[in-house]
Amino acid sequence: MPSEWIARHGQTVALQGEWTLNNYRHIKAVLMQQDIAKANVDAVTLEAITRLDTAGATLIVELIGIEKARSVAEWASELPKVQQALLIRIAEAMDAPLDVEPPSYSRINQALAYVGQQMAGLWSQQRQLLAFIGLVIATLFSIILQPRRWRLTATVAHVQQSGLNAVPIVALLTFMVGAVVAFLGATVLQDFGATIYTIDLVAFSFLREFGVLLAAILLAGRTASAFTAQIGAMKSNEEIDAIQAQGLDPIELLVLPRVMAMLISLPMLAFVGMLSGLAGGAMVTSLSLDISLTQFMHTLQKDVSVTHFLVGLSKAPVFAFVIAVIGCLEGFKVSGSAQSVGEHTTSSVVQSIFMVILIDALAALFFMEMGW
Repeated sequence: MPSEWIARHGQTVALQGEWTLNNYRHIKAVLMQQDIAKANVDAVTLEAITRLDTAGATLIVELIGIEKARSVAEWASELPKVQQALLIRIAEAMDAPLDVEPPSYSRINQALAYVGQQMAGLWSQQRQLLAFIGLVIATLFSIILQPRRWRLTATVAHVQQSGLNAVPIVALLTFMVGAVVAFLGATVLQDFGATIYTIDLVAFSFLREFGVLLAAILLAGRTASAFTAQIGAMKSNEEIDAIQAQGLDPIELLVLPRVMAMLISLPMLAFVGMLSGLAGGAMVTSLSLDISLTQFMHTLQKDVSVTHFLVGLSKAPVFAFVIAVIGCLEGFKVSGSAQSVGEHTTSSVVQSIFMVILIDALAALFFMEMGW
């Protein structure tokens, strides 16, 4: 019985019409009704097919068999090349084994692959950071001569949040670390009868390293995470998209005030950290070594030059810029979920602390080679 899709002449079957998903059920019913199978079909012609998709190709492959479908180009050259390629692809897919065992890798290969993925991710992350630093600097230079575009209110608010509010914790931490350094120095130097040099140890360590380093690490954990969470929440709520829709620049509006606030806050906090560390050292030397505050100040003035203070303070703006940029960049990377906000907040803290310590180590080598 001929139909819209199948015409049978003896043992020859001519396929015709549209063999598509829309007609799949009807074609399947016709095939079952006429009991057409590859076992009782001598020849099949395809030149009358007008349209063919994946569903129709599957029915044809089931009818003619996988081997014959693979050689369709030899016996059905009148069929368009695209339809021939579709039949061949369906035949190959149907011939593939269903249960494919996943390739097994040794633990060494998995470890090496993991290391490679981490290194590729680190390289991509550093490229993004450099690009974002360039964008921030370019935006800064574009508005530096236009005072009407400065966000003074936002900058002052961030100075209070990241600077003034952090003074107590920075002063307390550096005071305690100064006391610990002085106590350890006194314990070791006492065996050599050189306890007076505990003053020099505390002064050099806090003026050159610990004062600015501890303040930067505290701000990396306290302020960089706040920047990431704030901008990330705005990204999740599509507030940044709204800012861009209004024709405003998110870098100018959100990033530059935070960067400028950090550039102002961290040098001041580093100065507070230096004074607090020296105060902690002075307390320990006074209580444990019977060195009066007057002698402490006299030794400090005689042995320690202002160069060490300037060397330590010169690193503060670099640390501040890196911390602020990383915190803002991770905020812009947030994808929209609360989990993403948490992940990027953690990432900003880790990156900031890592970069601060790395830059501090490179600066120490540089200043040592320069003899400063």
